[in-house]
Amino acid sequence: MLNEQIRDKEVRVIGEDGEQLGIMSSKDAFKMAKEAGLDLVKIAPTAKPPVCKIVDYGKYRYEMVKREKEAKKKQKMTEVKEIHLTPNIDVNDLTTKANQAREFVKKGNKVKVALRFRGREMAHMTTGKEVLDTFFEKLSDIATVEKPAKLEGRSMTMVLSEKR
Repeated sequence: MLNEQIRDKEVRVIGEDGEQLGIMSSKDAFKMAKEAGLDLVKIAPTAKPPVCKIVDYGKYRYEMVKREKEAKKKQKMTEVKEIHLTPNIDVNDLTTKANQAREFVKKGNKVKVALRFRGREMAHMTTGKEVLDTFFEKLSDIATVEKPAKLEGRSMTMVLSEKR
């Protein structure tokens, strides 16, 4: 909110160079801002009384956008990569998939390991659980189990993430 939009009776006013000007009516604060050729901007509406600052609104808005962009740059986006396995996977194939998952985890991504059961493989759930346990053992030095192995329909899934 700025200038005439501020409807509070009393506001705490901060000057253009950051000094406290005290608590005054919003009309007086607006007059002071107008005399200085600047805008009265409400920067802390939840405070008691609300805090307003005398600034150039265009410059203030530019600084806020700049600050938000800077904060966005520092955020780390994590993706969930998915790796598919079968219960009767060979040892070398499992090692290859584990190495692929290792690269994903090193980059800071989460890895969802999905083990798909087809046909009569549904009768051998323990084999599938063993495959997932073996897969995790190969990555246990750099990864932790975020969600343990769980059967969902015809597939058993587990989510791994980077160790902190």
